[in-house]
Amino acid sequence: MFITFEGIEGCGKTTQIRRLKRSLEKGGIPCLATFEPGGTEVGRKIRKILLDSRNTTLMPLAELLLYAADRAQHVQAVIKPALRKGLWVLCDRFSDATVVYQGFVRGQDEGLVKFLNERVTQGLVPDLTLLLDCPVEVGLARATSRNNKGQDRFERENVAFHRKVREGYLELSRQHRKRFAVIDAAAGRDAVEKQILEHMKPFLPSGRGKH
Repeated sequence: MFITFEGIEGCGKTTQIRRLKRSLEKGGIPCLATFEPGGTEVGRKIRKILLDSRNTTLMPLAELLLYAADRAQHVQAVIKPALRKGLWVLCDRFSDATVVYQGFVRGQDEGLVKFLNERVTQGLVPDLTLLLDCPVEVGLARATSRNNKGQDRFERENVAFHRKVREGYLELSRQHRKRFAVIDAAAGRDAVEKQILEHMKPFLPSGRGKH
């Protein structure tokens, strides 16, 4: 089972992945939690380039290709081996993030984004994508409060950028209704977790995943 978490900055993906992993493992389902960019040793170096707020001249095409390189390494070295072992993989961002950030918002060619995603994912598509949706103001306030080291390159973008990211994700969720589950991430952590667990029920073997 391959489950991805998507959403704007500060929507709570990291917290909810940790909670879902704990819940699934309590129910006897072995899990691997991972993230993009930076889910591999090579990826961590790419992540530093992508998120460094000092890299103000990074071109959109270069950004797109760096994400593709990170994902190629991640799929081959981490995600596919884990799935082959029978682990459930919970991933903080995946190919949908590239469609939204680099395609919808940055304006990179839709055909190129699709081609790169297909090549680097080796055709891997999430079984379920949990979109943690909340107003931009809520997400940015959370992101600001958690950062001791200052805002990263994406968090420093203007509000219009983040609104377009949210719009892009919601549009993607409408295009892929069977795969996406939209979660009200403006709610408290426990309420968000409850929503996620409700969406997980159809995927759980009988008697598992219970608290």
